[in-house]
Amino acid sequence: MKEISISQMKGVQIGQAQDEKNGTGCTVILCKDGATAGVDVRGGGPATRETDLLNPKNMVQQIHGVVLSGGSAFGLDAAGGVMRYLEEQGCGFAIADQHVPIVCGASLFDLCVGNGRVRPDAQMGYAACKASEQNLFLNGNYGAGTGASVGKLLGAPYAMKSGQGLYAIQCNDLQVCAIVAVNACGNVRDVDTRDYLAGVYKDQHILDPLALMEQMGASDQLPQGNTTIGCILTNAKLDKSQCNKIASIAHNGYADAIFPVHTMSDGDTIFTLSLQEVEAMPDVVGTLAVYAMGKAINRAVLSAQAAYGLPAAASIRRIQ
Repeated sequence: MKEISISQMKGVQIGQAQDEKNGTGCTVILCKDGATAGVDVRGGGPATRETDLLNPKNMVQQIHGVVLSGGSAFGLDAAGGVMRYLEEQGCGFAIADQHVPIVCGASLFDLCVGNGRVRPDAQMGYAACKASEQNLFLNGNYGAGTGASVGKLLGAPYAMKSGQGLYAIQCNDLQVCAIVAVNACGNVRDVDTRDYLAGVYKDQHILDPLALMEQMGASDQLPQGNTTIGCILTNAKLDKSQCNKIASIAHNGYADAIFPVHTMSDGDTIFTLSLQEVEAMPDVVGTLAVYAMGKAINRAVLSAQAAYGLPAAASIRRIQ
């Protein structure tokens, strides 16, 4: 098994656009020829678009793009620009004299970082698509990760900066890639060592969530406005049911790297896109997806830079 770059995966292009001044952005994952897809939503507060059609009982068998964005529910507007770009490219289902691209999406809450009145819109979604022509993914404070933060059990004053991350691996001919924007209520831990990389930061220490919960009391509500959103890409041949199952399994990668995870104040969502190239057992795909997602979450946190008054893993390591 070896790590690969996104450029080694055929049939997909990725790009991002961001407003660094105001602290928000979006990331697009495009499959112009279509990809079989599934989704699994675990958090209690999701902001999502076109997830119902990914149910195997529904008609649509392929989609053409996924948008991960900041801006909470407002950020779902970015998908309109993605649809316009794909339509201009002649991508989508041909109906009469029109092409209708199918674009799914999910948004995270970054309205308390930077200027919450500025959110991803159709123009930003279109810009991310144009950037995807270079097929270059940027880890850290870019795209949907621009305004992302983690460790909010004590509220925003003790949070740390996070970002977006990508980790792709190849096992023989099978390729699996995880893309994620990490905006969790909980802390993020190293999937190999189990040490906390980022989280509730107070008095120059990352605090243990279990100890904090004991201090908070069982009846206290967790801070609102979080959500980690991601996507698994694979060249394995999967049907819609299998894609939905892989999305479900990949949440184990969230659980490996984020604690606590899937809270009522998170809208944790994972999409899966199958590029239909090689035969592979779904269990193998799922296992690799869990590993790749955990590593992508770690990369998102370790690549983030301090911004908007929030320290980052890189900055506190320099202090230590």
